[in-house]
Amino acid sequence: MNLQERRDLTFLLLSGLFLGTMAMLNILGLTRFVTLGSIGGWPLVVAVGALPYPLTFLCTDLISEIWGEQKATQLVWVGLLLNGWIVFILWLGGVLPGTDSTTYFEIQRLAFGSVGASMAAYLTAQYTDVRLFHFWKKLTHGRALWLRNNGSTLISQLVDTTAVVMISHIAGDVLPIDAELPVLPQLLNLIAAGYVFKLIAALVDTIPFYFLVNWLRRWLKVPGAGKELSSVSD
Repeated sequence: MNLQERRDLTFLLLSGLFLGTMAMLNILGLTRFVTLGSIGGWPLVVAVGALPYPLTFLCTDLISEIWGEQKATQLVWVGLLLNGWIVFILWLGGVLPGTDSTTYFEIQRLAFGSVGASMAAYLTAQYTDVRLFHFWKKLTHGRALWLRNNGSTLISQLVDTTAVVMISHIAGDVLPIDAELPVLPQLLNLIAAGYVFKLIAALVDTIPFYFLVNWLRRWLKVPGAGKELSSVSD
């Protein structure tokens, strides 16, 4: 396998992992909430669709680091188009004549209830992640890899989690909210639980991120810390 084939294959794998995770997020989304444990008696409850979501930020950070901001931004926009495609198929499957399926229409209801939230949060969070990543990269002149990896992800994850919870409740009313209890504390609890999960995931991926960046730079022959394929000729 020559150098260009390795670069193309690696970009394809990272992009496929990113887009596949986004597809799972839209389809599984809010179909179930799972408890991942507790912190001091406080249950850590997150939507099942959020479980693989932190991986999308690792993918965009790797693409940002190796291929540059333009490629990462293009991937974000392709992901948005993918979201729209999934929504279209879910809609089409519901309006065409066919057999009754309670399961399908329940998934469709939950997906439609959260799709506006997920698309708005996705675009805002991923765009924030890419821009902050390169802001800190320029500020540190390509050094402090840990700062642009964690700093961009932690801020964008807070934006994402808050937007998803608030918009899902206000526009979709699909969250497990007890109507007999005050609503705001329940929303804040969902935001906090989702963000803590993503915070832990972001911190845990620091070591894999360092390893993958160093390995990919050698394997794809990207010389010099902070350099990108967009500015490197073969």
